[in-house]
Amino acid sequence: MQIIILFYSYLATGDSLRTISLSYRVGRATVGRIVPEVAEAIFECLVDDVMPPPTKEDWKSIAEGFHHRWNFPNCLGSIDGKHVVIQAPPNSGSWFYNYKGTFSIVLFAVVDAYYRFRVIDVGGYGRTGDGGILSRSSFGEGLMSGTLDFPEDKELPEAGHRGEMPYVLVGDEAFPLRRYLTRPFPGSNIPAEDPVFNYRLSRARLTVECSFGILSSQWGMYRRVIHLSPEKVELFPGVKATCILPNFMRVTDMRETRGRLATQELPEETVGALRNVGRMGSNNATREALRVGEAFRCYFNEEGTVPWQHQAV
Repeated sequence: MQIIILFYSYLATGDSLRTISLSYRVGRATVGRIVPEVAEAIFECLVDDVMPPPTKEDWKSIAEGFHHRWNFPNCLGSIDGKHVVIQAPPNSGSWFYNYKGTFSIVLFAVVDAYYRFRVIDVGGYGRTGDGGILSRSSFGEGLMSGTLDFPEDKELPEAGHRGEMPYVLVGDEAFPLRRYLTRPFPGSNIPAEDPVFNYRLSRARLTVECSFGILSSQWGMYRRVIHLSPEKVELFPGVKATCILPNFMRVTDMRETRGRLATQELPEETVGALRNVGRMGSNNATREALRVGEAFRCYFNEEGTVPWQHQAV
């Protein structure tokens, strides 16, 4: 039992290994060994059930969730990256120094319509902006190489005349516009149709923001500086464990999740504990990416309109 208490105390409070060891009168080295061992055991025990690599059928199921829950068809998930603040690594120069003035690595995630982490990637340099956090992640490499087993293009509901449309991920303005990745139209002086598209997209994208907010509220580790080297944080299974345990709770209690988390309000300091990452890639969009974005914009203002969207923008 004490092993579990040590593990939970470290992740839930964010206290240093030394503080935990003094609190429970256990050697610091013992705490440093127990915490990652328990976290790794939890992750390995649960990953195949609650965070396996998505198959084509899994992606289709995710898309159905976004369509029925968030009124965004052909959506494979909302994506974002957050800074995980770490102690300044020795001899690292500015690689881990981010625009917020702290040292960090990046936690990148793809989240489904029910706030579950479906893909996570840990370890991007904190300073990385337009260098491409997305493209340097293993998930991003799979996106570019076409090895993620995404479903084939599909017509949008009641919009067959627009032809088949690709399944897409939704992100914010920090992400590049791609055929498989769409984001809000930038700027304030934009055509009347664009705010509707931006609202509908941002509404679907809130799932990843909410997931990160819940992560910060549950695990104090993310509200403190993690006193581990970048290599240890990247490999530290505690980060993976904090992402997979909420998945387990939501899978086993989906009925409660659907009723409660959809309207859950999180304290501002909690939502901001994990900080946004800057621009994540070049914004030189391809012609096809622009066509896809335009097709979704037209769809949300015509066949895909919902009664309440104009009051919301």
